Amino acid sequence: QVRLVESGGGLVLPGGSLRLSCAVSGRSTSDYRMAWFRQVPGKEREFVAALGKGGGTIYADDSVRGRFSVSRDNAKNTVYLQMNELKPEDTALYYCAAGRDVPVIPTILRMSGKYDFWGQGTQVTVSS
Repeated sequence: QVRLVESGGGLVLPGGSLRLSCAVSGRSTSDYRMAWFRQVPGKEREFVAALGKGGGTIYADDSVRGRFSVSRDNAKNTVYLQMNELKPEDTALYYCAAGRDVPVIPTILRMSGKYDFWGQGTQVTVSS
């Protein structure tokens, strides 16, 4: 049984930063393709960024590229989403996801249905 638990969300001013954490138990993060998604009420869950096997961001959505990055701490079996230069439109419920077989093809990385395990989400609100 794989369990993902997100934390680190909160209220932040525009231009600020937050780091989300995704603690994984049951299996190593290196056994899966790890990614972050986000969702706002009334809209589809959307892809944010995915982690490469080397430990860095392998692909990120255009809306966050250059501002958000993904990393991993193997000792803690935890994946992070560092979010800088936050904007009000980044406000969403952020989810961590793990997929057994998700190839490094952007159109597939973006498909939420390709991921097998999900956390409960952590709310990020960017507002003045």
